[in-house]
Amino acid sequence: MAAPIIQCIAHSPTKLNTEFAPEPPPSLLSLIPKCTSLRELKQIQAYIIKTDLHNSHTVIKKLINFCTSSPTTASMDHAHKMFDQIPQPDIVLFNTMARGYARFDDPLRAILLFSQVLFYGLLPDDYTFSSLFKACARLKALQEGKQLHCLAVKLGFSANMYVCPTLINMYTACNDMNAARRVFDKIDEPCVVAYNAIITSCARSSQPNEALALFRELQESGLKPTDVTMLLALSSCALLGALDLGRWIHEYVKKNGFDQYVKVNTALIDMYAKCGSLEDAVSVFREMPRRDTQAWSAMIVGYATHGHGSQAISMLEEMKKAKVQPDEISFLGILYACSHNGLVEEGYEYFHSMTHEYGIVPSIKHYGCMVDLLGRAGRLEEAYKFIDELPIKPTPILWRTLLSSCSSHGNVEMAKQVIERIFELDDSHGGDYVILSNLCARNGRWDDVNHLRKTMTDKGAVKVPGCSSIEVNNVVHEFFAGDGVHSKSTVLHHALDELVKELKLAGYVPDTSLVFYADIEDEEKEIVIRYHSEKLAITYGLLNTTPGTTIRVVKNLRVCVDCHNAAKFISLIFGRQIILRDVQRFHHFKDGECSCGDYW
Repeated sequence: MAAPIIQCIAHSPTKLNTEFAPEPPPSLLSLIPKCTSLRELKQIQAYIIKTDLHNSHTVIKKLINFCTSSPTTASMDHAHKMFDQIPQPDIVLFNTMARGYARFDDPLRAILLFSQVLFYGLLPDDYTFSSLFKACARLKALQEGKQLHCLAVKLGFSANMYVCPTLINMYTACNDMNAARRVFDKIDEPCVVAYNAIITSCARSSQPNEALALFRELQESGLKPTDVTMLLALSSCALLGALDLGRWIHEYVKKNGFDQYVKVNTALIDMYAKCGSLEDAVSVFREMPRRDTQAWSAMIVGYATHGHGSQAISMLEEMKKAKVQPDEISFLGILYACSHNGLVEEGYEYFHSMTHEYGIVPSIKHYGCMVDLLGRAGRLEEAYKFIDELPIKPTPILWRTLLSSCSSHGNVEMAKQVIERIFELDDSHGGDYVILSNLCARNGRWDDVNHLRKTMTDKGAVKVPGCSSIEVNNVVHEFFAGDGVHSKSTVLHHALDELVKELKLAGYVPDTSLVFYADIEDEEKEIVIRYHSEKLAITYGLLNTTPGTTIRVVKNLRVCVDCHNAAKFISLIFGRQIILRDVQRFHHFKDGECSCGDYW
C-alpha cells in the first residue's frame, strides 16, 4: 500500500484560489441538492464557472457533497478532480471524500486519501474515523483497521458514539469477533447503534443466543430498538428455530409499529418458515399491504424448504402476474423446490429461464441446486458432466453435493472419482471421508474403509458432531450425538431407552446397517445409533411438553435414515406432529408419515 500513498501525495494538480472568492447567492446553492443527475450538476457548475464563483469554498463543498452522497464511478472521479484543485482542503472536505469512497466500490481510495490528511497536518475528527473504519470493513483490511484504532485511541476518539459502532462493524467484517466484543464492553453507555453493531457481530458469528441476550439487555436499558434491531433479533430466532420467542418479537413488532417496514415483515416470513411454522409465514405474507421482490422470494424459499414444490412454483407465477421481477433468490427457491420434488425437466426450464429471460447470472448455489436435482434423480453421469463443463471453477461444495448423491444411489466407483476432485481442492473436510467410508462399508469393501479412516486420521480431518436443538418454555436446549454431559442426560437416556422399547413393539427396527464397524455386534451398533442428537431432542420434547404439542427440532446436519424412521413411529404412537429442520430441508412427521415422501 506504501507506493500508491506516495503517488497520491506526489500528485500536484492546479489549485484554485479560494482566498478572495466571492460568496454565491443562497438561491444558487439551493439548486445543487435538487439535481437528479451528474449531468444537471455539471450544468450548474458551468454557470458557476461562467459567473466566476468557482473559487468559492462553499460552492466546492456543496458540489463535492452531491457527488459523494450517492457515489458512482463518474461522480467520484468528478469529485476528486474538484478536490484536487483546492489549495488547502479542510478536514470536512476530506471526510466528505472519504465517505464517498467508503460507500463506493473503491474503499481503498479512502485510506489512501487519509495519507493526505496526515501530509497536510490536519487533525482527524470522529467523522474521519467513521468513514475509514467503514472502508476497512469493506476491504477486510484488519491490520490497517487496527492501526487506525490505535490512532483513534491516541486522539481520544475510541469511545466516541459515532466511532464505536463503525469500529465494531470493522472488526466483525474482518472476523475478529472478540475484538468487536471488547470494543463494545468498554462503552460506558452504549447507544442503540452500538447495540445493533454488536448484535450483528453475534448473529454473523453464529451466536444467536448471545445476540438475543443483547437484545434483551438493550430493552432493559431503556433504549428503543430500531427496525435494524428487529431484523437482527428475528434472524437470530430463525437460526435457533426459536418459534415462541419469534412470536413474542412479532407481537412487539406490531405493538411498536415496526410492521410498517417491508424488510421487517420479510424477516418475519423468513423466521416463521425457518422455525417450522409455514402457516404463520403465509399469514404475514398475505397481510402485507406491499410486497417487494425479497418478500416474494422469502415465501417461495419457505414453500420450497418445507417440501411444497407446487406451491413454490405457483407463488412464482403469482409473483409474475403481480408484475414483480424475480431475482436470484426467487429462482434459487424454485430450483430447490424442483430438486426436492423430483421435477428434473421443470428445473432445467426454470434454470434456462433465469439466465435467458431474466438475465440473472447463476451463482454457485444455483449450480449446486442443479447438481442436487440431477443427483437425487439418479442421473449421476449427467451431474458429473454438468459440473465439469461449468463456466466457472467448481467449488468443493458442488462436488460434495454429487458425492452425497453417489452415496444415496450406492455408486462406489463414481463416488471415488468425485472424492478425487474434492481432494484436489480440499482434503481437510472429515465429512467427505465418512460418506465414502460408509458407502464402501455398505458394499463390504473393508480395505477401502480402513484406508480412508487412516488417511482421515493422518490429515487431521474431523467430522462435525451432530447437534440438535429444541425450544421449550422459551429456552433453547441443545443435544449432541451420544451426549452424556447435559444436566438431564441420565434421565433422558433412560427415557429414550424406554421409548425405543415401545417403538419396537409397534414395528420399529433399528437400522444398524448405518453403523460401519466390522468388529462389533448388532446390539452395540444399535446403541451407537440410539443416542443420535435428534432422538435425544425429540425425547426431551415428549418429556417436557403437554400431550398434543407439536415438537420442533433443528439439526445442524442431515437427518439419518434411522432417526427419520423412528420419528415416523413416534408421530404415530404418541399422536404428535414432529417438525424437524435439518441442514437441507424440513421434515413434517404426522400419523406415521413424512412430508418428504422419503424423497430426500
